[in-house]
Amino acid sequence: MSTSDIQFSVNLAKDAPYEPGLRAFLEYRDLGIKQATHGKFRAHVLRVKKGADHGALHTTGLHQHHLDFQMIYVLKGWIRFVYEGHGEHTFGPGDCCLQPPGIVHNELDCSDDLELLEITAPGEFETAAVSKK
Repeated sequence: MSTSDIQFSVNLAKDAPYEPGLRAFLEYRDLGIKQATHGKFRAHVLRVKKGADHGALHTTGLHQHHLDFQMIYVLKGWIRFVYEGHGEHTFGPGDCCLQPPGIVHNELDCSDDLELLEITAPGEFETAAVSKK
């Protein structure tokens, strides 16, 4: 991607809406990167919806994403994942995880105040449930 393909983009928190997305217990704030990079990248902030049921809704089941790049950075709260071949990890504020393409993982739990930044490439990708072997 040449730098001339990237558009200038500003996303101010005071004006930013949170919308439904992939997970029912989360809401997503698009940071405008997908549009500015013509779909090559996406950056968004995820947070737990106020009043979301903390029970089974805070887990995702085993799955994988078909993409080239996925990074999470925890802004607030905590989140616990299990990764195939890497075990269980709990991440808190300031923690970062680069999830390799296609890695099988499951979100096991998170705090009600979770907020995290996720950056992906490309901006749109498939998520597939994975059955235990």
